[in-house]
Amino acid sequence: MQIRTKNATLAFGLRPLVMGILNVTPDSFSDGGRFTRAEALSSQVRAMLESGADLIDVGGESTRPYAEAVPEHEELRRVLPAIACIRGLHRSIPISIDTTKAEVARQALTAGADIINDVSGLRFDPGAGHPHAYAQNSQRHAGRTGVR
Repeated sequence: MQIRTKNATLAFGLRPLVMGILNVTPDSFSDGGRFTRAEALSSQVRAMLESGADLIDVGGESTRPYAEAVPEHEELRRVLPAIACIRGLHRSIPISIDTTKAEVARQALTAGADIINDVSGLRFDPGAGHPHAYAQNSQRHAGRTGVR
């Protein structure tokens, strides 16, 4: 199976793929919010790229049990600069947006993300609609995207 994005193809089954996880939350269980400032964020993205990450997943809201919900505007404030940082350092690495909010996914795709990583399967946000709507948005803003 392959996932094609505007500038890259992820081929599954040929070798293990490495996903770098970039949590830009102050309450992250894995990094304790170390990557919320521009310098630390840029340094971490560079380290992921140098270590051979095949794609980078950006999350702005913790999905750990009992974590407080984050308003949409706050999640956008966290993830959009991270996506811009990644795109500034590497034009073609696939970026996934880890969100359950339809508007965050839409704006992330427009900003340069390629893949939606939604733990709810697009079911938590009634505005999510059908996954095809996201694919159309992604194609319009980032070129041809598809799963084969």
